[in-house]
Amino acid sequence: MTDISVAIADDHQLVRAGFASLLDAEPDINVLVQASGGEELLEKLTTTPVDVVLMDIRMPDGDGLWATEQIAADPGLDQARVVLVTTFGLDEYIVRAVRAGASGFLLKDTEPVDLIRAVRVVAEGEALLSPEVTKYLLSRMSLGLRSGPTKNLDVLTEREREVLALVGQGLSNDEIAARLVLSPLTAKTHVSRIMSKVAARDRVHLVVLAYECGLVSPGWLHGG
Repeated sequence: MTDISVAIADDHQLVRAGFASLLDAEPDINVLVQASGGEELLEKLTTTPVDVVLMDIRMPDGDGLWATEQIAADPGLDQARVVLVTTFGLDEYIVRAVRAGASGFLLKDTEPVDLIRAVRVVAEGEALLSPEVTKYLLSRMSLGLRSGPTKNLDVLTEREREVLALVGQGLSNDEIAARLVLSPLTAKTHVSRIMSKVAARDRVHLVVLAYECGLVSPGWLHGG
């Protein structure tokens, strides 16, 4: 397996050092970049690209949401998957983070094993949102979003639409496989093809697409 390269951006040196020490102890993870703010991070990423960025939301000299937007908009940087790490819980930041282009959302008090797992999950292109967080995200987005045109779904087969709907409900590949009586590998292949066809950065954005196109309804949010 190819090593996962990581950047850490946080204005607290102790936090950066702690995350770096934890991740560098893993045989397949290398911390290549550390920065105290968004502007410094972007400058370093231009010469040292990484797979995953762990970034605080509130930082001086370019906060995490702003830096995430810059990374997503820059073709030279957009291969990096951003995980926003914060002391704040389920509030407006999670919606803004996904809109900005983040691939995940993590609290600073998460267990070390979960932080390590998060880096690996996001590096593989998976979403770092639990079903509970997914429901929260979509319920908050439903306040400001309307179901969009379904033209983005015209490229999908009927089976792929079924899979996308289940992704939108926060199901994992294994759960999708069980629901549709498929092998886990087949479910994973369907998800990968969907991402390619609709040009989604990752699974988080498939969740948003499923809602915007009406595959996930507000009724599911409140009843599931």
